[in-house]
Amino acid sequence: MNPTPDKFDAEQTRAQVRASYGKIALNEGSCCSATPNCCGSAPAAAEAIAQQVGYSAAELAALPDGANMGLSCGNPNALAALRPGEVMLDLGSGGGLDVFIGGRSVGATGRAIGVDMTPEMLAKARNNVSAYRERSGLNNVEFRLGEIEHLPVADASVDAVISNCVINLSPDKPQVWREIARVLRPGGRVAVSDLALVQPLPPAISEMVEALIGCVAGAVMVSETERMAKEAGLVGIELNSNSGYIDRMVDWQDPLYQKIIAHLPPGSKTSDYVTSLEITARKPSVSAGAPAEARAAPSAAVDNPPTCCSTDCCS
Repeated sequence: MNPTPDKFDAEQTRAQVRASYGKIALNEGSCCSATPNCCGSAPAAAEAIAQQVGYSAAELAALPDGANMGLSCGNPNALAALRPGEVMLDLGSGGGLDVFIGGRSVGATGRAIGVDMTPEMLAKARNNVSAYRERSGLNNVEFRLGEIEHLPVADASVDAVISNCVINLSPDKPQVWREIARVLRPGGRVAVSDLALVQPLPPAISEMVEALIGCVAGAVMVSETERMAKEAGLVGIELNSNSGYIDRMVDWQDPLYQKIIAHLPPGSKTSDYVTSLEITARKPSVSAGAPAEARAAPSAAVDNPPTCCSTDCCS
């Protein structure tokens, strides 16, 4: 088991991630290069990247401008198979890509909630809500300020939790998985696309701070991801690895990935160490003999007012 992360180091990591993604949101460059993208693509390539990892052209065309920032490493919406009337939660929602897509899936009787700790990202997503409403005719999305280790969401209030290339950035991943289990209703499900390790990174790469922000050095072993989800109380855990996404990074011109490639042992490639991982699981259902109040989690219970207001998301 990983030791509990040092509080000071954890806060340093969060501050670095927050500052870097704040610059991306403001189009002031990435955490590691002059292009406003942290995972290797220039803005013009964002749509191509999204299609490569599973988004349809129709889904992308319906998005508000700027919602797709090319920061994906999979399509958790497709994994979650969202249904009308459900409450969906996106961890690290960024510009709102998966929230706006998920909102159309859950429809007028459902709710799509995004949580992000970066104020600039939150502002970018909120500024696009009106365009989403006009295009979709729906008023069912919201964005909350908060850390994914401490979600501003009530217990057992969410049908599906998704996340796209974000959990690897957390300095306390076991806590993220515990929070996922906490907010899910009994029988609720999680669908995550993330980066994971198939073998430990060379020390020269794991020590590069910019590689952490670039979604690589913060990744953990595939087996570790499974263990954390299981210890959080989730069941039916399935892992699907796709190293092809990583191999395509060698064609990107982001200096971060060029630097990573330069530090690899001779004859090896990035996908020998890192993979794009799809993770699906569910929270166990309450047994039939449980009290009625434990079995019923009303759909409206998606807010946690004290936590929400303390993170300034009520505005």
